[in-house]
Amino acid sequence: MDEHVAELVAQGRRSLELAPNRFLELLERGEVSADRLRALAGELYHLVSSDRSSFAFLAARFPEPLFLAMAGAEEEALGLLPAFAAAVGLGEKELRAHEPRPLAQAYPSFIVRTAVFGPRSAIPLALLVNVEESGGFYARMADALQARYGFSDEAVAHFRYFAETPDEVLEQAAGVVSTGLAAGDDPVEALRAARMVHAYEAVFWATMAE
Repeated sequence: MDEHVAELVAQGRRSLELAPNRFLELLERGEVSADRLRALAGELYHLVSSDRSSFAFLAARFPEPLFLAMAGAEEEALGLLPAFAAAVGLGEKELRAHEPRPLAQAYPSFIVRTAVFGPRSAIPLALLVNVEESGGFYARMADALQARYGFSDEAVAHFRYFAETPDEVLEQAAGVVSTGLAAGDDPVEALRAARMVHAYEAVFWATMAE
């Protein structure tokens, strides 16, 4: 990661408004109901499906291996989700039929907007800025589902998958940010996108805690 990109990532992380993840705290205490876990499965189905399409669109706009890899990762994560859904009593038909909550889907909606109109560097910078916190949430979620609810490894594989992002992907993301900035991307716009991604992810979890 070159110095300019590293400084942008550090600047982005300093700008984040960190807040407790109430849904995760409830989950770790074993206080999330089965109905709420079913709602989570449905919301994640819509979210991940949308992100898969957004990253595929980005790959069409910008011929970067990173965006194809991100679309493929969402596809793989989507394939792992039915095991979690089954553990909370949902079949694939019910998973697809879930009626999403508008605020829960604000996050993927912003990703769509950024994929269509945003600069090349926006999504990769958002990934670099948010990866540690987001990955930590998913790791803790998998741990809580197993410790508090007795879920199997297969049932939490979706969360384990998002808990860790390969170093190769992070290196590609840094390279795309560098390429975008060299091509004239506005770093302020890219940083704004990273901050908004963080904020919308917080809205998703706050909505699931309601």
